[in-house]
Order: sequence, then C-alpha cells, then structure tokens
Amino acid sequence: MSVPEFLDTNILVYAYDSSDRKKQQAAQQLVLRAIAGEIVISTQVLAEFAVTLLHKASPPAAPKDVAAVLEILAPIPVILPDADIVRRAVEARERYGVHFYDGMIIAAAERGGCRQIWSEDLNRGQSYFGIVVGDPFKS
Repeated sequence: MSVPEFLDTNILVYAYDSSDRKKQQAAQQLVLRAIAGEIVISTQVLAEFAVTLLHKASPPAAPKDVAAVLEILAPIPVILPDADIVRRAVEARERYGVHFYDGMIIAAAERGGCRQIWSEDLNRGQSYFGIVVGDPFKS
C-alpha cells in the first residue's frame, strides 16, 4: 500500500475554477487521484473550499452547486481534526513560522501518514515534520 499524499485547499479551488485552464487541468488530475483514494484531504480543506465557492468566487456559487461538488468529492479520504492536530499545528507555527491554519494542514497531512502535500501556498520543496511540499503548477 502506498503512502498517501495530501491536497491543500487551493488545489480543489483550481480544479473548479476555469480561469486558468493549465492550472485547472493539473488540479483536476490530482483530484481524480484523490477520488481514487490515493490522496487525502482534511475537514478544514473541505470547509475552506466551500467558503471560497460560496463567498469569494465571482460570482459566488449557489449553495446547491457547492453541495453537488462536495458530493463528487465525497469518496476522498478525510482526516478529521482533533485536539492533537491543533497542538501539532501550534508546534508547526513555532518551528516553521507558518500561519496556524497552514499548520493545521501540515498536522492533518502528518496524521494521514502523508509523504507530500500538494499546495501552491506552502514553500515548494520544504519539509515540514518530514512531509515535503510539491507545487503541481511549477516544473
């Protein structure tokens, strides 16, 4: 069994957003792998994705459309937050200087046994608690 990878919120957003077709295609390939069970996400990622579509997209998506997209994403394994993940996020903040919510992403990926986080927001190539960040939009 392979060790899973982790998708950050921005990958889901790009998979949905057609304004940059190259990024959308790269993100969609990762989402397909996630639906196949090769990549995990967290509850936080789903919540941030829903907030982005409902409140930050232009125009905002209709709640029924967001619910439909979330249904498509339902097969993706989800890491649930708990007190230990919050504590580890605080450790990530102290050790790496990341924003607390990025620390939550790192802690969830660690909980999932991931070796890589796919993200445009974290530092590409950096290792956080042994998990390396990859940016699927840069070669």
